[in-house]
Amino acid sequence: MSSPNRNAPLKIGVLAVQGDYEAHGEALKRTGAEVAFVRTIAGMAGVRALVLPGGESTTQLQFLREEGLDKAITEFAKSGGPILATCAGAILMAREVRNPPQESLALADIVVARNAYGRQLASEVREGPSKLNGHPLEMVFIRAPIIEKMGHSVEVLAKSEGNPVLVRQGNMIIATFHPELTSDLTVHEYLLKLVRERK
Repeated sequence: MSSPNRNAPLKIGVLAVQGDYEAHGEALKRTGAEVAFVRTIAGMAGVRALVLPGGESTTQLQFLREEGLDKAITEFAKSGGPILATCAGAILMAREVRNPPQESLALADIVVARNAYGRQLASEVREGPSKLNGHPLEMVFIRAPIIEKMGHSVEVLAKSEGNPVLVRQGNMIIATFHPELTSDLTVHEYLLKLVRERK
């Protein structure tokens, strides 16, 4: 069997149910990645990482279950496949969702509040430091959830107003904001870095 071409673009899957998945796709293309919009289990074939974008988390979870993608994503994550989950994607990944409670994929050791502090009505753009590089990270918040609790294995990569807004647990990156809605490619480039580091 021939070895894969190391110079070939990395194929990254983007869940294309709702939310601004096309903006994630454009951001990934700007990093040099190949993008596959995922709507079925077959669509995940050959992807090296997966993006779970924003949208409405209960609708997304229902779709994932109907298509069997909930199990496919769980298997992908547990096998070490890198995942970037943003906004509603963060809610899908949380082990517990509050305010109001809902079911999730429960893959990341975080507790998320959906409607905390009126944030579900707020949309704003902020900048703040992160551990990813030496430059301020631009962050677009749209009805953003809040990470209320984290397990010991979760690393905080960025905070805003005292709250963790970008965290990592192993192969999973979780953002409560929308990195795809800025010109800043830092978060998407970090996802590709995890792909390249994976053995």
